[in-house]
Amino acid sequence: MPQTQIPTIRLEPSDEYMHRNTGEANFNESMYFNFFDESSRLGGFLRIGNRPNEGYAETTVCLYEPAGPVLFNFQRAPISGNERFQAGGMGFEVDAPFEKLRITYAGKACRLARPLEMSDPRSAFKNNPFVEVSVELAIEGVGPMFGGERVSPGSAHEMEFAKGHYEQHHRAVGSIAIEGRRHAFRGLGLRDHSWGPRSWQAPAWYRWLTANFGDDFGFMGSVVASKDGSETRGGFVQRGREIVLVRGIEIDTEFVGPEQVHDRLRVKLLCADGRTLAAEGRVLSLIPLRNQRSEHVTRISEGMTEWTCEGRTGYGLSEYLDQLS
Repeated sequence: MPQTQIPTIRLEPSDEYMHRNTGEANFNESMYFNFFDESSRLGGFLRIGNRPNEGYAETTVCLYEPAGPVLFNFQRAPISGNERFQAGGMGFEVDAPFEKLRITYAGKACRLARPLEMSDPRSAFKNNPFVEVSVELAIEGVGPMFGGERVSPGSAHEMEFAKGHYEQHHRAVGSIAIEGRRHAFRGLGLRDHSWGPRSWQAPAWYRWLTANFGDDFGFMGSVVASKDGSETRGGFVQRGREIVLVRGIEIDTEFVGPEQVHDRLRVKLLCADGRTLAAEGRVLSLIPLRNQRSEHVTRISEGMTEWTCEGRTGYGLSEYLDQLS
């Protein structure tokens, strides 16, 4: 999900739809939406990652309940091609490129009263109940698009994570039902769309931060460390219908517990207009997810985060990827 703006990119309305499968064994096309309702403190994210050359789509649903439990499910749902985002009870539709989309999920999710139990997925799924969940949200862009497809090749490490990638702040309106109880939802979030080869084991580590304070204000910041020792730092600040690029980012993190997951964050975004944006984050709820390829284990810690910045309070996600082995 992390992405840094580079000059040699292109983005067209047609990029909202599916891209040509370029044949790599790990070719991936994915869409992701996070969303947080400030009034109810209910939030979460949905993701579909098509891997047509491996015969499945990765589907992820993660919902943070206000009292602390997390509802989570992950599937490798069978697919035969890369024609649509529709798998595992989840579906994404584009109504108007860059403006309006719809996302849905209907199925089960594991309710974790102690979300850190997901550090051992097999045990967590076995020892916690599955409940019925549905998500129906209309997505409307509130900020400009950030990113696109590289015109000139990126580094070898970048090309292992995505050939094209863009992001946008959005408004999400609709409903979320948990065990038959419907919750009206009106919140904000960030979405992304990427395509090309994808290996979760490609970066040495990364930090990806999203925050929304209103239709008019939000930010994304990322730090990606490559295994050759280099780092890429960037992002954007959205103010109304304009974005300012982030040229650098400093993150001071407090880690807690035996798992050493992130808990408190102090962030400085160094913007292209010469300004520095300072924000503080407090993780309200966190679930550690894992991706494993042969002997390589990658942890992706997903934290619903309350942010304060410029005297305002907002919500978003702090995602920390680390290679465990």
